[in-house]
Amino acid sequence: MTELRASLRSRDKLSLNWSYLNAIANGVSAIDLGELALRNLHDARQFVREYGFDLEQPAAQELIRRAHREAVDFISSTFLSPSQQHLIPPEVSAPDDPLQLLVYASLRGQHVDARRMWACAVLKVMHGIFYIDNNLKLRHFHAIRAQVFGALDEVIKRDGGQYYLTDGDICLPLLHYDRKDNKGRNSILLKLLQKAAYLAADIFDYLGVRLVFTTRSECLLALRTLQRAHLLSVTNVDAERTRNTLLDIDAAKQVFCKYRAQLEHSKEYPLDLLRAMDAELEDIAQPQTRCDNPHSGVGFNSVQVTARKMIHVQQLDAAPEQDYDVGFFFEYEIQLMDQASYERSLTGPASHEAYKKRQVDTARTRVFGRDLIRWLEQHSDA
Repeated sequence: MTELRASLRSRDKLSLNWSYLNAIANGVSAIDLGELALRNLHDARQFVREYGFDLEQPAAQELIRRAHREAVDFISSTFLSPSQQHLIPPEVSAPDDPLQLLVYASLRGQHVDARRMWACAVLKVMHGIFYIDNNLKLRHFHAIRAQVFGALDEVIKRDGGQYYLTDGDICLPLLHYDRKDNKGRNSILLKLLQKAAYLAADIFDYLGVRLVFTTRSECLLALRTLQRAHLLSVTNVDAERTRNTLLDIDAAKQVFCKYRAQLEHSKEYPLDLLRAMDAELEDIAQPQTRCDNPHSGVGFNSVQVTARKMIHVQQLDAAPEQDYDVGFFFEYEIQLMDQASYERSLTGPASHEAYKKRQVDTARTRVFGRDLIRWLEQHSDA
C-alpha cells in the first residue's frame, strides 16, 4: 500500500478554473457556463461515468449518440435559420465519438473558440434530453394521465356539444374546454432550457385543462366548484405556482355579497346578472399582477393553479408484506379564463404564438451564450 503524504506538488501546473469553481461554489447553472474543465478524453470518460453512464455497455453508448443527434437536430430546427445550419462545425455535428465534445467544450484558444462554443451548446441540449429520458414520473405517464383526467372527468361533463363544470350542485356552462393530454417533447425541452436548474421535474404543465367562461364572476364560481369537489384544496395546491392575473378576490367578494340573493333566486341561468357583476367588478378591482413568468404577454389574464394529485402505480419489487401501491405526487395545471381574456390570448402579445417566440428567444440566448450569438451574426452572411 502506497504511503500517503500531504503535498501540493502536481505533475501539471497547479492552476484553478475560476469560472467553473465559481459555478460549483455559488450555484451558477450549467446552462450559463461557457466552458467545461476537462483536460482530455480520459477526463471525459470519468465525467460521463459519474454523470451516470456505464460506457462498457453498448446500450449506454447508443443512448449518448441518440441524444447527440437529437440535440443537433433540435438546435438546427429551433435556433437556426436554414442558411445558418451549415455553420455547426462537422466535428461537433458529426463527431466520431460524442465524448470528444466534452474535451472541445474545455479548450480555449482563438482557433478553437468556435468549436468550443458549439460543443457547449450541443452539450447543454443533450443534458436536457437526458433529464427528460430519465424522469421516472414520465415512465408512468399513462397511469398519471388516466388518474388525473379520471378525477377531472367527474366534474367536467358534456351534453351534446356543450361542456359544463359541475359538482352535482351548481352547473356552469363552458365557452371552451381545452385539455392538454401531454406536452410535446420539443416543448418540454424548450421549457427546460429556459430554467436556471433545467430539470424535467420542474415542468408543471405536462397535463392540464383550460376552462373558459363568459364572465369573470363565473371563474370565481368555478373556483368554488373545484374546491367543493376537492380537486382544489389548500393541501394540494402549489402556492408558489399560483398565477392570478384575472380576479381581485377582495373586490369579487364585495360584488358577490351584493348580488348573492339575486343569484340564489334566479330561475334561469342569470348570465345578464353575471355580466352586470363583471361590469361593477371592473370599476372597483385592482390590477392583479402576481405573475413571475417573464414570457407572459401584456393583457394575458387568467387564474392558473397548479394542483398536486397522488398517483398510485404498482411496484414490481414490493416486499411480500406490502399490500398497497406506491404513491407519488404529480402536479398538473387548471387554468380559468373569461371570454374577453381568452379572445385577447388569440392575437397580439398575449397570444400563444408570441409567447412561444419569447420562449425560443430566451432559450436560444441561454444555450448559445452571447459570444456564439455574435459569432453567428458575423458568419451568417459569409
